[in-house]
Amino acid sequence: MSTETIARRYSVALADVVVRSGETENVKAELAGFGTMLDSSAELQSVFGSPAIAHADKEKVLESLIAKMRPTKTTANFVRVLLQNSRLMNLAEINTRFAAELESRSGVVIAEITSARDLPQNERAEFESSLAKLTGKKVSVNYAVDKEIIGGTVTRIGSTVYDGSVKTKLENLREQLVNG
Repeated sequence: MSTETIARRYSVALADVVVRSGETENVKAELAGFGTMLDSSAELQSVFGSPAIAHADKEKVLESLIAKMRPTKTTANFVRVLLQNSRLMNLAEINTRFAAELESRSGVVIAEITSARDLPQNERAEFESSLAKLTGKKVSVNYAVDKEIIGGTVTRIGSTVYDGSVKTKLENLREQLVNG
């Protein structure tokens, strides 16, 4: 099973629970804290990622972390389930997908726009307006700069990519010339 599928299943299930209970922001922040802690500690990654360490020992480590962080019951139970199913090392992907799921449920879609240069505010506003019309939802846009695309933009909304980069257009033109 792909990491994307795993992250989607766990994040949708968690979103169902937190939306009903009203703990959305608390759980989101607490999971981000757990994710940061895992990402920043090679020792924790080694413990939770190693098949050589007994599951009972991993549970002891997780319980001590839960005791220190004192998260909500929902968050504590969720990380326990992840450990039980050997998915704790997928927490970063689950957190990303969970945030996207919550945004989607609130009527907001996340878009990523990559351009060859930093876009001025008026162009950003134009992009956001166009994407809102395209999706029919409020759009939260993350901007990035990649000089390799030469010009134009590459826009990603979920799994859909709109590639209007000069680099891609030149590659397509080269292919047409080579293949006749």
